[in-house]
Amino acid sequence: MPQIGVFDVVGPIMVGPSSSHTAGAVRLGFAARKILGEEVRSAEIGLHGSFAATYWGHRTDVAILAGLLGMAMDDSRIPAAKELAAQAGLRYAFQVVDLGDVHPNSVLMRVQGDSRAVEVKGASIGGGRISIYEIDRFPVSIDGTYSVLLARYTDQPGIVADITRILASFGINIAFMDVSRKMRGSEALLVAETDDPIANDVLDLVESLQKGITARVLPSF
Repeated sequence: MPQIGVFDVVGPIMVGPSSSHTAGAVRLGFAARKILGEEVRSAEIGLHGSFAATYWGHRTDVAILAGLLGMAMDDSRIPAAKELAAQAGLRYAFQVVDLGDVHPNSVLMRVQGDSRAVEVKGASIGGGRISIYEIDRFPVSIDGTYSVLLARYTDQPGIVADITRILASFGINIAFMDVSRKMRGSEALLVAETDDPIANDVLDLVESLQKGITARVLPSF
């Protein structure tokens, strides 16, 4: 039987009425911001299932915006997220979507920064916990427990081994790792969850391995 922690019973420290529809929604927006790796300038947000049905009353839209602005789920500014988004020049649109057979508290976020864009799907699974399960149509499984290295590259022999060697050279231990690709020799995504924080020097070395490779760090949160 899995262990049950105190926060599974009483919920997280948060601002808002619901750990699933508010606290978890903040964390989903925050994760999308970190995956993008820069300030969010525009966002298209699709709400699925119970998120779509109850977002107005639970202020799920406000919570997601707060996360996209970089707020944690206990930030006292969360109720003013729409006003703060306007001040920051963050353009956004919400719509109801059907994402199919996924968790009912799911969201699709297409976010754009100054130099890049990313599409993220995730769900709020209760007690403020989340699951990021898709990035740019690559299947992933990220819950914020670990620091995460995300590396996008062209599939070729040796790249994965080189990335793991770089992490090892910094004394960074890989807890879990997953690699997905569209097809052989095409775009691929490596997701490495680590026990240790990942320094920017790691990103520089990873990005030097191949022309066009991009690396991001999603800190634990």
